[in-house]
Amino acid sequence: MALRDDQITSLEESSIMSEVKIGNRPVGGRHPCYVIAEIGINHNGDLDIAKHLIDVAVAAGCDAVKFQKRTVDVVYTPEELARPRENPFGATNGDLKRGLEFGHAEYHEIDAYCAKKNIAWFASCWDEASVDFIDHFDPPAYKIASASLTDDDLLRHTRAKGKAIILSTGMSSLEQIDHAVQVLGKKDLIILHSSSTYPAHYEELNLRVIPVLAQQFDVPVGYSGHETGIPSSVAAAAIGACVVERHLTLDRAMWGSDHAASLEPNGITRLVRDIRLVETSMGDGVKRVLDREKPVIEKLRRVHGPRIQGA
Repeated sequence: MALRDDQITSLEESSIMSEVKIGNRPVGGRHPCYVIAEIGINHNGDLDIAKHLIDVAVAAGCDAVKFQKRTVDVVYTPEELARPRENPFGATNGDLKRGLEFGHAEYHEIDAYCAKKNIAWFASCWDEASVDFIDHFDPPAYKIASASLTDDDLLRHTRAKGKAIILSTGMSSLEQIDHAVQVLGKKDLIILHSSSTYPAHYEELNLRVIPVLAQQFDVPVGYSGHETGIPSSVAAAAIGACVVERHLTLDRAMWGSDHAASLEPNGITRLVRDIRLVETSMGDGVKRVLDREKPVIEKLRRVHGPRIQGA
């Protein structure tokens, strides 16, 4: 499905009435872009690192932080868990996956810490038991990862919680997305365009899909980025992404699978700053002569045209 350049503005206008609340915060329409710092598993199983990442997100001006929750023995096969993989927790992939999972005690601290720091938090839940686990903390939304988009049972179980749902669409066709939307329904649904490569190459990002999804599904559409830089995520916001989600790390050189596709503290700070500057710059679309331009007209314009209305 192709989209002409001149359709982007009209698509943005057509989605003005489409908005979803994440907690008390309206998302979509002309509301400011909702910026999510994806901590995921970049805490490396260390609660102190998780709290440090929350601090970074707060200082940068992010609207929420997000974690990932799995029931390891449900999500992974026994063969995958037994696969040799040297890591700080042991010698198998199962040792790693179990070591990265926070339990109730850790999430209780995360919940209290985020409340103290006045930032929203929620999680991508990869199985039904994980949805039930996170539900104890009354999150404002649930994220469905791209890998779970085709899991109808998980989609239905998540929808039954009655919260806003953010659906990532990496590694998925339009037909698969359409099916997931039919399963979930459009109420309180936000779709995120994404490319599930880590880190993603710029030629893989295809940001023009964002207004295509808005036109196709008539729900708020955002962007979940796995690239290493910032400009493409700012561009996503400029063409109408109501949510921008980026992975956050303290250092890209840390051990772990997601750090290389993440932003460091300086990067996430610049991202939020630049998105807010772009939002300010977009204006209202009405061409007018600014009051601050009038002295410049007197100084530089040799021939004055028709009288400026209101001058």
